[in-house]
Amino acid sequence: MESTEAQSTDPPTLPDSGPSDYEREREAVTKIAAARDKIRAELSKVIIGQEEVIDEMLIALLCGGHCLITGAPGLAKTLLVKSLADLFHLSFQRIQFTPDLMPADITGTEILSDTPDGGRAMEFQKGPVFANMILADEINRTPPKTQAALLEAMQEHQVTAAGTSFPLEEPFFVLATQNPIEMEGTYPLPEAQLDRFMFNIVIDYLSEDDEVKVVTQTTGAGAGQIEALFTGEELLECHEVVRRVPVADDIVRYAVRLAAASRPNRAGASEFINNFVNWGAGLRAAQFLILGGKTRALLEGRAHVTTDDVRTLAAPVLRHRILPNYRAEAEDVGVPEIITHLLESVPAPLTGKA
Repeated sequence: MESTEAQSTDPPTLPDSGPSDYEREREAVTKIAAARDKIRAELSKVIIGQEEVIDEMLIALLCGGHCLITGAPGLAKTLLVKSLADLFHLSFQRIQFTPDLMPADITGTEILSDTPDGGRAMEFQKGPVFANMILADEINRTPPKTQAALLEAMQEHQVTAAGTSFPLEEPFFVLATQNPIEMEGTYPLPEAQLDRFMFNIVIDYLSEDDEVKVVTQTTGAGAGQIEALFTGEELLECHEVVRRVPVADDIVRYAVRLAAASRPNRAGASEFINNFVNWGAGLRAAQFLILGGKTRALLEGRAHVTTDDVRTLAAPVLRHRILPNYRAEAEDVGVPEIITHLLESVPAPLTGKA
């Protein structure tokens, strides 16, 4: 039973770690809250619509998460990622994933090179993964062996070759695009790799009016140029501020229960989950729900996380971590229906409402 004891309605403030640190962090919070409209305005030069998609990608970047972007070809997935890299003034590398791509094509390889003393030695030549923002384009068109080349980079922010670890540039993000899995020539991503992505962001077709705007803009005299509004150092500062946002214990417990409720054949699992789910979300889902909730709160000018923050991010956090079974497929029960069931069946804390 959730606690219903009255609590102070005053929003908690960021912990004070000294006057100078406190003022710096309050300034960063204000800057983050003002960033959403500035970023939307700048991206509107080249991206029409997709406000929810932009918000989700922005949340991931401000707290240091990787994104998996799912959508059919021609929906500006690549353009959106490149535009974000330009906006944050980040070094950018695009890797086109194809069936013949090898792991060394991503991480780099050792080559035999001449030394100053006239001898020869093996030297590591860095691959395209050594950049701030990596666009793994159509990641599910290459076999799992090559997909897995990104695992260490995504988790540890380093690449190991011949027993030597090479740190990656910070901040470091992987934004991977994939085509719907039903399309010909695609390989499902391994569950271990899927779990490293904070969000699975789904890009759908625009409305007719927005498509008219896109066609008009892209067939005109020339598209607008993205202007850098932030730096990589400022983005790293945002990561620090996000982690200092306080969260009530009830909100953390709610995020944990949402993730745990998706796992079948466990104590307390609902009949619906046992009937239709083969594999549920792990601990990272709860971690990303809270990190994302902190960032969403800051973007809305709050220094506290509400239940609504967690519920709003449930779909992008959970949709790639829940694996329906054959019965679900036969009865036309998909991941969206499973997430809706979780949000309806897991009680939300009374103390965490906005």
